[in-house]
Amino acid sequence: MRVRAVARRKCRIERFLDITRIFLLLAFIISYISLATLAFAAEGESAVPPQKTFNAQTATLDNGLQIVLIENHRAPIVTQMVWYRVGGADEPPGKSGIAHMFEHLMFKGSKHVPPGEFSKKVRALGGNDNAFTSYDYTAYFQSIAANHLEEVMRMEADRMQGLDMPPNEFESEKKVVMEERRMRTDNDPAGAFYEQLGYSLFPHHPYGVPLIGWMREIAALGSDDAVTFYKKWYAPNNAVLVISGDITMAELLPIAKKYFGPLRANPELNAPRVRPQPADFTGQMRVTYSHPRIQQPQVVQIRRIPSVRLNKTEAYALEILEDIMGGGPTTRLYRALVVDQKIASNAGMSISNDSYDEGRGFVYATPLPGVTPETVQVALEQELRNVISEGVTAEELQAAKDRITAQAVYALDSVTGPAMIFGRALTSGQSIDDVEYWARDMQAITAADIQRAAKLYLDPDHTTLPVVTGYLLPEEEK
Repeated sequence: MRVRAVARRKCRIERFLDITRIFLLLAFIISYISLATLAFAAEGESAVPPQKTFNAQTATLDNGLQIVLIENHRAPIVTQMVWYRVGGADEPPGKSGIAHMFEHLMFKGSKHVPPGEFSKKVRALGGNDNAFTSYDYTAYFQSIAANHLEEVMRMEADRMQGLDMPPNEFESEKKVVMEERRMRTDNDPAGAFYEQLGYSLFPHHPYGVPLIGWMREIAALGSDDAVTFYKKWYAPNNAVLVISGDITMAELLPIAKKYFGPLRANPELNAPRVRPQPADFTGQMRVTYSHPRIQQPQVVQIRRIPSVRLNKTEAYALEILEDIMGGGPTTRLYRALVVDQKIASNAGMSISNDSYDEGRGFVYATPLPGVTPETVQVALEQELRNVISEGVTAEELQAAKDRITAQAVYALDSVTGPAMIFGRALTSGQSIDDVEYWARDMQAITAADIQRAAKLYLDPDHTTLPVVTGYLLPEEEK
C-alpha cells in the first residue's frame, strides 16, 4: 500500500529500485490516497467502527483468479490491471532478467492477437496501455472507455495462456533489453553505483540482483527459458484482476468468467512463496564509486527494514518517520544539514516497505563543494541518533499525519490509482483489509512506536545491523 514516498524519491533511488517510468507516474498521481477518509479522530473515544476507504468488492473464479472491483462512476471509463505474483525475485538462479524480458514478450502476439496489435487495438479504441515489472510482481494495464472493457479483457485473457510468439521475436527483444541495460546501468556511473549498493545490501538474495538482470545472464537467455517461465507463472491462480471505474460487479463478473474462466490453474503455485534469506553481515559496508562524469557527489546509507507484510506496525512507524525526517525542506534532515550546518545542498530519507520480503530504508545527502563525504555521513548519523534518543514530538507526529491526510484528498477521484494500490498490495503479501483500513492503522501509530522502530532499524551505533554506506564521487576525489 506504500505509495506516497515514490513521488519525491531521488532520481538515483528510483533507478536503484528499477520501477518503470509509467509506474512512477501513476504512483505520483495516487500519492497519499489511502489516508483520504480519516473519518475517525485519533483522540476520539467513539465506538463507531472505522470506515473503509474504497469499499472494494472481491470474487474468486473456480480456477483461482482473484477479482477486485473498485467502483467509480464519476466518468464512463475503467482501468483494467492484471497483476501476476512473479517478478525479478522469483527468477531461477542464473536467469536474471527473464521476468522483465518476459513483460516485453507479452506484447509479441497471442492466439487471436497478432504481434504488435495489442497496443494498436487499445489505442484505436481510444485507450492507453502499458506494463511494468518489479521484484515481486509483473502487471499489465489498460485505461479505456467502460463500453470497451470486454474487448481489452478478451485480449488480456488471450495472452495469459495463449502467447504465440514468433521464433525471431525472442532474440530481437533480447537485444532491446541488453541495450536498455547498457543505457541505464553500464554507461551510467550512477546506475552502476546504485546497482552495487543493492547487491551489497542483499547478498545471496534475489533483491540483490538487478531487476533488469546481469548482462552476461541476459545474453545467455534462450527462448526455452521464456517458455518455461511462462508456463509456470502465468496462470489464473497466480494473478489478480483489478478493475477500477464505471462498472458494477454484476456487470463485471459474467465478462470475467467468459474470458478468464476457461483458463487452467497451476496447482504448483498454490503454495506460499519461499525465498532464501539474505546473507547476514554486521556493521557497515562501504561502497565507493568514482567516475569523471559525476558532477555532484552523493552520500547514501541503506538499511534493511521490515515490509508491511513482515511487521505492519514497524513498517508504518518508519513511514511516518520518513515524513518527519525527510519529507521536504522543513523536515529534520534538510534543516540540520542544509539550513543549519550548511554542509549539503540536499538531504532526505526514503522508506520502501511494500515489498514481499524486507524493504529498504535510505538516508541521503549531496555534499556542498569542499565538504567531505565523511562529514556528511557523520551529520546524517547524528540526526538518526537524535530521533532514537529524543523521539519525535507530538506536534511533529500530528503534522505528519495532517500532511498525509491533506494530500490524500486531492487524489480521491483517480480511477487508475485504486487499481494500482490494490494490485501492488495483494501481490506483495498484503490483504484487502490492509488496504481498506490503512488509514486506521496509520493513525494508531504512536511516538513510542516510531522511537522503537528507529532504535531497531536505524541505529548507527548498533553494530549487528547490516548497513551499506555509499559514496558516489567525481574521479578526482577517489
